[in-house]
Amino acid sequence: MFATTRLICRRIHGTSDVTVPKLSGFSIVSPKYVEVEYADGTKFKFSSEFLRVHSPAADGKVRSIGGDKVISGRRYVGIMSAEPVGNYGVRLVFDDLHRTGIYPWDYFYELGSNKFGLMRNYIKTLQKHRLSREPPPPRRRSS
Repeated sequence: MFATTRLICRRIHGTSDVTVPKLSGFSIVSPKYVEVEYADGTKFKFSSEFLRVHSPAADGKVRSIGGDKVISGRRYVGIMSAEPVGNYGVRLVFDDLHRTGIYPWDYFYELGSNKFGLMRNYIKTLQKHRLSREPPPPRRRSS
């Protein structure tokens, strides 16, 4: 999964033949969804879980299992805010307190263009390592 994300990042940073249209709209639809629209009419709707799992930032909550980088338990994560970063992207702040990912507009386009394959690979990776999209149950305190 993260190999695919790295490939997308490489494409964004100048090695891709894909021309990304100019951004025409960005909105947080609810804490659970983001919509991104481009000048050519292309529109993508992303779940907050998808964006959290494909964050371009290094994250201390990523588990390395058998060489795979895996983020699990983020099905219900929400987006608290979006902070513009120059003219090229946005920093999303998630309710699990992840805030270090800066999402360039080109990255949204690449994610949207590959969304179904990326999600399928994510689910397969979780299954491979017997992990879940569901958050772990709360820990009980011993009395």
